[in-house]
Amino acid sequence: MSTEYGFKKRARAGSVKETLDAIETDPTHHLAGAFRPQTPLSETPRRAKALSLKQEIAQAEKAPNYPPSGGLWSDIKTWQWVVVPWSSLKLLVIFTLAYLNWALITPYVAPGLPNPFEPLLFISHRVPGSPDDDPRYQKGYLDLVFIAFYIIFFSFTRQLICLHLLMPLGRWFGIRKQGKLDRFAEQAYTALYFSCMGPWGLRIMSQLPTWWYKTEYFWIDYPHWDMKPELKRYYLMQFAYWCQQLIVLAFGLEKPRVDYKELVAHHLVTLWLIGWSYLINLTFIGNAVYVSMDIPDIFLAFSKVLNYLQSKYKVVSFGVFFVIWTYFRHYLNLVILWSVYAEFDLMPESSKKWDPPQGVWMVWWMKWQIFVPILLLQFLNLFWYYFMLRILWRALADPAGATDVRSDDEDDGEDEDDDKED
Repeated sequence: MSTEYGFKKRARAGSVKETLDAIETDPTHHLAGAFRPQTPLSETPRRAKALSLKQEIAQAEKAPNYPPSGGLWSDIKTWQWVVVPWSSLKLLVIFTLAYLNWALITPYVAPGLPNPFEPLLFISHRVPGSPDDDPRYQKGYLDLVFIAFYIIFFSFTRQLICLHLLMPLGRWFGIRKQGKLDRFAEQAYTALYFSCMGPWGLRIMSQLPTWWYKTEYFWIDYPHWDMKPELKRYYLMQFAYWCQQLIVLAFGLEKPRVDYKELVAHHLVTLWLIGWSYLINLTFIGNAVYVSMDIPDIFLAFSKVLNYLQSKYKVVSFGVFFVIWTYFRHYLNLVILWSVYAEFDLMPESSKKWDPPQGVWMVWWMKWQIFVPILLLQFLNLFWYYFMLRILWRALADPAGATDVRSDDEDDGEDEDDDKED
């Protein structure tokens, strides 16, 4: 392998098979690399005196591994606020204090004047006349302000949790190399995020006529332009999360990855699906796609974490994950694709026209505008499924190899400077 800009580059492969083999053996690949054989933690270089988890967290507080920062204004100009937690926190505090200041003082100065900072923190565009016991919301331009605020929110929470909780936790478990610590923290954070959003998506689907994948209701009574507040909040927060992830990749704010193109393609297709389904009032199908993606991501990330920790349950965890991924990411995804292809015409005839002011967008070619991004997502999932099958075969054919003493960090050149006691 060659080295450029401080990170490894995968050698150019001469065939499709060589390319696939190179990906499967790449320790930094976001899917295959996480399931490479790991160095047993008991053989990892340790401190002479092991630290407790509380001590690890305290040490991280004293010497946090922060990305470089030039101050708030410099971080804003260079987008470093996305990865520098205290810069993103300052932005959150500024906007939150502005909202609170207006809310507390304005009633005494100009009663009834709307708070211009409210759309940052709370969803906007309530449908006029919708009852208080069943309020409804529509989309609007202020949704962009809400998304922007929560991009900052996710930037802060991601870095805070990774740097101040998950990395010390990884060290406490015996992970010492910085490259593996980064990946452990990233996957643990992913598991936490989808453990929240996956069940939330299921809860919202249970309130809709589309539960459990009653796909005909994607189209019946279209357009579904008036949303329950929980559905709108969920949709926009998901969009903010994926925007934040894409910003980190696109601006190179973290060390570039060899699977950069795969991840950028995945994030772009995801945002394409979210944005278009929201714009054209297809939030029912959007919620179904979210659930089919988020639930298996919980088990994927958790299985990766167990592999990094060399847990004795890692093979069982991968088997459970494999079954769940197959059902959600492939079977249910194909169910959605079939619905777009075969049930599209179930929508009212009055909706089969291009009339955005009325919330109607469904001219004939929009069927393929919906079908294509879901199909592209399925192709990406099948590409990754191939590696999962290889990993599963390797685990079944050589169970001992799954706990090989060979490290996935042998060649990553990211040895950590272990703290040594005098």
